[in-house]
Amino acid sequence: MLQIALYIILGLAALSIIVYFLQEKFIFKPEKLKQDFVYKYDVPFEELFFDVEPGVRINGLHFTVDKPLGLVLYFHGNSRSIKGWAKYAKDFYRYQYDVVLVDYRGFGKSTGKRNEKDMLNDMQFVYETLAAKYNENHILIYGRSMGSGFAAKLASDNKPRYLILDAPYFSFKKAVERFFLLLPMRFVLRFHMRTDKWITKVNCHTYILHGTKDWLLPISNSEKLQALNPRKITLIRIPGGRHNNLPSFPGYHNFVRDILSP
Repeated sequence: MLQIALYIILGLAALSIIVYFLQEKFIFKPEKLKQDFVYKYDVPFEELFFDVEPGVRINGLHFTVDKPLGLVLYFHGNSRSIKGWAKYAKDFYRYQYDVVLVDYRGFGKSTGKRNEKDMLNDMQFVYETLAAKYNENHILIYGRSMGSGFAAKLASDNKPRYLILDAPYFSFKKAVERFFLLLPMRFVLRFHMRTDKWITKVNCHTYILHGTKDWLLPISNSEKLQALNPRKITLIRIPGGRHNNLPSFPGYHNFVRDILSP
């Protein structure tokens, strides 16, 4: 029995080391684009580059309208690139809002080595650059799934009009633990993304959208987030919604219309 226990401990230790060094491959599923890739859309837009520091360049797309009512800064999930995520921009620019989407380090055309601190600093750099052109009171920060952590951190450090979270996690560590039940993720995980901590420091009103049939990040994540500050956090439940299909439900579009319409 002692020998078996030793093998189990050694096996878990070896697996922990593997996960520690290879976790980016589990967490991030980027689509990489060549630097000369040309974006093509049927509506007015411009490509943006944010030169954060030497060797780090964040790529973005800026969808523009005449006489915008404000700006929606959109942080996407853990996969693909803004090339595909850009299709959701129409949900916002149809209501006379400009939209900016950005790719994280290693996604699309964005460059730089990933770590949580630097990625958060990248997004703050993006926000400050945009806040120089848009009144903060007219900026809405939108975070989708993994992007909800970046969105919550930005909203806690700045003064946007609203924070909108789409299928967020309460604790990134707990979300990951579901898939690595026996590993000590407290010590193994290098990305913590403390939405539960940051959201308590957000001064603007927060709206959370979550599907009732989301198995990847169950709606209980959003219920726990709302419980942290019920007066400032509104949870919109999308009946039947799963993790990746909320824009296919009328309730989602009704919310966007109501929050953006003048």
